[in-house]
Amino acid sequence: MLNIVLFGPPGAGKGTQSERLIEKYDLIHLSTGDIFRTHLKENTPLGILARTFMDVGKLVPDEVTIEMLKAEVVLHSNAKGFIFDGFPRTNAQAEALDELLQSLSTEISIMLSLEVEEEELKKRLLGRAEVSGRADDADPVIIERRISIYNQDTAPVKAFYQAQNKLTAIQGTGTIDEITHRLFAAIDAL
Repeated sequence: MLNIVLFGPPGAGKGTQSERLIEKYDLIHLSTGDIFRTHLKENTPLGILARTFMDVGKLVPDEVTIEMLKAEVVLHSNAKGFIFDGFPRTNAQAEALDELLQSLSTEISIMLSLEVEEEELKKRLLGRAEVSGRADDADPVIIERRISIYNQDTAPVKAFYQAQNKLTAIQGTGTIDEITHRLFAAIDAL
């Protein structure tokens, strides 16, 4: 089973590249944001539990998120593999994901980290705002805050996978096709 953590700061191109990886390797896309929205909309027991935290302004505990991910992985138990999007964001989440996958007799195959300079990220996000209309991509102050949060809270997860020899840094600049070919080469080398 091919299980990929596609990683990188806001604007690195994760969304664009994940679509290409899904198509080439026939993977299931697991976006924690999408999974949360589905559980909340359908009022599942996990969605109801998550809402109890969200309604009082608290973060949903990792255990609840992991249970939601587990339900999705089990639902697609015959999949060739998964791309994890938006998770893990902390070392504790990475450890919990490892435990979940081990309980299902699989593991993360590779973390692909798209590496892009901060100034390029800012240009991309501002450009994306013009196309997508996303307000969070149009405000330089919000962009700066999102990149700062990524650098402070999320980027350290790379060291977790590096310690397992599963981290592969991918130059995230160049044409979309050039970046895709770098990702394919890293996966095909496994």
